[in-house]
Amino acid sequence: MKIFVDADSCPRVVRELVMRAARKRRIEAVFVANRRIPGIEGDHAAMEVCPSREGAADDRIVELACQGDLVITRDIPLAVRLVERGIVVLDDRGRIYTGENIRQQLSMRNFMLVLAGSGLGIERVAHYGKKELKTFADNFDRIVTISLKGTL
Repeated sequence: MKIFVDADSCPRVVRELVMRAARKRRIEAVFVANRRIPGIEGDHAAMEVCPSREGAADDRIVELACQGDLVITRDIPLAVRLVERGIVVLDDRGRIYTGENIRQQLSMRNFMLVLAGSGLGIERVAHYGKKELKTFADNFDRIVTISLKGTL
């Protein structure tokens, strides 16, 4: 099992939690981005810097991830590509993307983009606090535990 993190937009506290878990459980965590992310270092943590072209980091994650791995991303189109390949995907707020819910998530994302493009988008403030981190940590731990037991 490997953990891949779409690191460009991943909150620092989530990256730190993933690195601690990777060291503790001796799992390789690969952080993929179009730029070097500060603080990605130590045992079982690797930084993969991709070219700056659009979608390069996403393409690299799709190329590297295999069934049995876990990918952390908030990028819905990337999540669709991964789920279709049978890869477990978790966003940084703890939502688990599955074959049953990913199409609905993609439809909602696309609808919101259409609204925003029409000037009707809902203004959102991206708040990331203790509740979101706890939900992420709980689901992350559950997925890693199950994966290491080989029952996922």
